[in-house]
Amino acid sequence: MKNILFSFLVLFSALPVTAGEIFVSPYGDDAADGTRSCPLKTVRCALRMAREWRRTSDPRSFEDIVIRLSSSAVFRLDEPLFLRPEDSGTETSKTVITTDGEAKAVISGGVALTDKAVGAAVAEGDGRHSFITLDPPRHGGMPLYTRSLWADGTKLHLASHAGAMKMDAIKAFDAKARTITVPAGVLRRYNITGIADAPQLEMVVHQRWAIAILRVADIRINGDDAVLSFMQPESMIEFEHPWPQPVVGGEHGTSSFALRNARQFLDDGDEWWQDYATGTITLPVKAGGEIVAPRLSSLVVVSGSDYESVHDIIFRNISFEHSAWKRPSTMGHVTLQGGFPIVEAYKLVENEGLPWAKTLENQAWTERPEAAVSVSRAQRVDFVQCAFRHLAATALDYAGACSDVRIEENEFRDIGGTAILIGSFAEGATEVHRPLAWTIGGKAMTEARDRCYTERFSVRDNVIDDATNEDWGAVGIGCGFVREMNIEGNSVSNVNYSGIAIGWGWTPEDTGMRDNRIVGNRVSQYAKMLYDAGGIYTMSNQPRSVIRDNDVSAPYPSPYATNLRAFPIYFDACTDGFTVEQNRLGTNERLKEKYGYNTPGPAMNIEK
Repeated sequence: MKNILFSFLVLFSALPVTAGEIFVSPYGDDAADGTRSCPLKTVRCALRMAREWRRTSDPRSFEDIVIRLSSSAVFRLDEPLFLRPEDSGTETSKTVITTDGEAKAVISGGVALTDKAVGAAVAEGDGRHSFITLDPPRHGGMPLYTRSLWADGTKLHLASHAGAMKMDAIKAFDAKARTITVPAGVLRRYNITGIADAPQLEMVVHQRWAIAILRVADIRINGDDAVLSFMQPESMIEFEHPWPQPVVGGEHGTSSFALRNARQFLDDGDEWWQDYATGTITLPVKAGGEIVAPRLSSLVVVSGSDYESVHDIIFRNISFEHSAWKRPSTMGHVTLQGGFPIVEAYKLVENEGLPWAKTLENQAWTERPEAAVSVSRAQRVDFVQCAFRHLAATALDYAGACSDVRIEENEFRDIGGTAILIGSFAEGATEVHRPLAWTIGGKAMTEARDRCYTERFSVRDNVIDDATNEDWGAVGIGCGFVREMNIEGNSVSNVNYSGIAIGWGWTPEDTGMRDNRIVGNRVSQYAKMLYDAGGIYTMSNQPRSVIRDNDVSAPYPSPYATNLRAFPIYFDACTDGFTVEQNRLGTNERLKEKYGYNTPGPAMNIEK
């Protein structure tokens, strides 16, 4: 008997072990077995099947488990895909989410307005352009509210008084009265004499290296002036926070504004508007084709716990599309830098300074921007040869405690915020200027910091084009408190602030940042709307870091910048520890400079 059992085990161990495959099709059935001939219907159920294979040590989990989505198919989500520690693979048996062919499968948070849920179209017009009005999809009797809309893959613009990406100059900014004054003619032109005429009105304010989106609460017309006040909480934040604020009569002009989200502004052929009272959506007739509105802010959430990370997962050849950006509609949007919304900020009135910054004259707390795909507490969770398109806020976000990651050969196009966001930015409960793991005598905090540091990323050969088109203060690639980043061979173009930004903290102290490489990248058409920017932008002390062999054009001559501070490479507050060499740089034609400096440290080695 023992000999028979031994022979059976030898025979079983000699059998080839192949990767387990799970097939998914929009036309499948979640009660099916997940084979090619009987695919599942949803990615969620495919992840559950893979999870059960691993839990039960099914032989199909001994090598990679490959979840294959039908090529060219669109998988529309009702809720985000959640991947938890139990979805982890191993270094020899990864979980791979990919396609069953060459064409990408689409994971979408959008809903098509041409579905049966949409009511009849009603034609209307302003004499120059023709528009139609559609009923929105409804769920539980509630209409879908959105800030973003796409027609056959082309982004439409929320109705604005000046037109897409265009602005006029403000007249006054009164922090004490909490008002902004603009020319009254701008409103009279559209027969808006009070807030009752445009109850959804918003103001976008250009404030140096960031923007604010403020919901208008009241309008007072006084001769040639229109005095606007705003809703809470953004009114308090906008008028209390000192950096950045609009400027009037600054070194290079006055800050600009645009008024948006009023029916009267529908005078351009690519603008649209939604009536919050009824939910109906008015858009240009010429839009045609499939009209898509985003239902979800988050498409994929990969999240470990305090006790166990998520690891060994690869997304390959998948397109992530149609995510929403909801915050400005309910809370306004006032940012500190890099697209991070301010929760509270104010100037220190007396006894300025804090233990980690003796001359600090303000405090601020921020939160992390919304993201279509977010990863936290994870190792070896990779995105390779994927696409990120038509996303209204951050596209791909790795927050704290992530390491050993590949973000390679992906394409990012039409991104509302930052394309790739990596690392802690001291958001949440931490005062934003506080150096990471600030300690007063003791190393326990530093050791805890190092255990959860974001480190060892390969961000290579990605194409980023047309990012930051909703929040102009976001960036192409943004890295906070990070180390051992290899940012190499990427192309970044058409962004409204900085192209590649690395570092956080405004400090010369040791925050754990070190050994970061920015090598062989191409950056062009940056600082298109905002200044105090760099094609490559750095901050704080980053020992043994390198900026080498990059091609960076001259900054775009922003028509609304209120200073001239935009450079191919900008060493902002307390930058230190970099070797900068063999770069091919354009020149800021207004300042005749390739480099910008703001209190750099003593360990900079810069090739002139």
